[in-house]
Amino acid sequence: MLSKVVKEKLVAIVSKENFDDAKTERLVYSYDSTPNLQSMPDAVVSPRNTKEVSEIVKVCNQYKVPIVPRGSGTNLCGGTCPTEGGVVILFKYMNKILDLDEENLTITVQPGVILVDVANAASAKGLFYPPDPGSMKIATIGGTINENAGGLRGLKYGVTRDYVIGLEVVMPNGDIIKTGGKLAKDVAGYDLTRLMVGSEGTLGIITEAILKLIPMPETKKTMLALYQDLEAAAKTVSKIIANKIIPITLEFLDQPTIRVVEDYSKIGLPTDAKAVLLIEQDGSPEVVNRDIEKIIEVCKQEGAVSVQVASTEEEALALAAARRTALSALARLKPTTVLEDATVPRSELAKMVRAINEIAEKYRLQICTFGHAGDGNLHPTCPTDSRNHEEMERVEMAFAEIFEKAVELGGTITGEHGVGVMKAPYLELKLGKEGIAVMKSIKQALDPNNIMNPGKVFAKEDRKRVVITNQGSAFRDDDKNRVVVTQ
Repeated sequence: MLSKVVKEKLVAIVSKENFDDAKTERLVYSYDSTPNLQSMPDAVVSPRNTKEVSEIVKVCNQYKVPIVPRGSGTNLCGGTCPTEGGVVILFKYMNKILDLDEENLTITVQPGVILVDVANAASAKGLFYPPDPGSMKIATIGGTINENAGGLRGLKYGVTRDYVIGLEVVMPNGDIIKTGGKLAKDVAGYDLTRLMVGSEGTLGIITEAILKLIPMPETKKTMLALYQDLEAAAKTVSKIIANKIIPITLEFLDQPTIRVVEDYSKIGLPTDAKAVLLIEQDGSPEVVNRDIEKIIEVCKQEGAVSVQVASTEEEALALAAARRTALSALARLKPTTVLEDATVPRSELAKMVRAINEIAEKYRLQICTFGHAGDGNLHPTCPTDSRNHEEMERVEMAFAEIFEKAVELGGTITGEHGVGVMKAPYLELKLGKEGIAVMKSIKQALDPNNIMNPGKVFAKEDRKRVVITNQGSAFRDDDKNRVVVTQ
């Protein structure tokens, strides 16, 4: 618990109304969307401006109190679970769109603004903010920046880092810095903006962001390609890109996912298909029509048994909305849903899909696979029950092998969900010891007291070094309630 001195200092900064250490309030912010992970904070504070954030950080740094900046808690890696206790900072007052600059094509926002509100504000001016994670209707801009969120449109338009051009950040010592700006070019010194994007709150607290906007595309078409062969669907993805066509959306759903999504959304998805590709293209009418015709040709060449183009905007919206319900639909199957993301080069997509299916069979699990096939980002998802410890061990061992396979194929352990707590034991797989050492040196230099979201990104020092191999043995990490595979 916080000392009386720290509590009094924090109350003096934010007022009694915006400080809460009651058990009920702390319980609300003891978990996020990550399954099977919970830890109580010592207090919850709600600053009203950047100056108050700075003063809070100064107090916490002086007394070495952990800080967890939190948006809507929609992340899936344990990034906002206060595993070391301390103070959770909410941004319910810092939730304003400060400026929409049509001349410079930027929008300036506070961290508590909901992503869909940014998209709608831009759209009202004929502009476009492309990042679209599945949680965009409730996720905050601060959270999406901390996690470098992606989404369905990532193939063509990139991810959050591609649209953050300036930040205001409170550093671990309480200093306030500004990075970037409303600029098309800026190479003055280290790129601190990009350093902060995706840092998961471990290097500083974002209090303002300047986001790049682009003109709204003129038109869009949506199509669905059906396959009776998983690998044919995966190969189609690579073939489309090889034809120098970059769709806005190129999504993959396997049969188990199709069935649960159709049961949930009831829009007439073909549940007898082994896999479907949901493909969208936007741009000028002539470019969209040309690309869609070529995509149809490629799909048929690669074995699609049916290719259907949405005939109305309502039909197109229904197809896209159904894809976005995949997680909600799968979550109805069992009490616990473990959703992961492993990314591989597009050329290795077929191998990765095959490997996931083989691993699921090996560990006697149901793993449904869907995801952003166009950028190689798959979401293998396992409906399970955290109360079944034996099955949970098999789930963890299966995902350990999935991460290993992704890295073996030239991929990564996470494409958009972040590292947080849950992926920390596997980070060395991707970066190696040397890469981890560089990241730790940055963290130590900026946050020597380790108050900024401690326990995230880096595995605990007292844990065994994680080396995931098919011949490895498993042990349960009781602190994380997670199985890691060791040599």
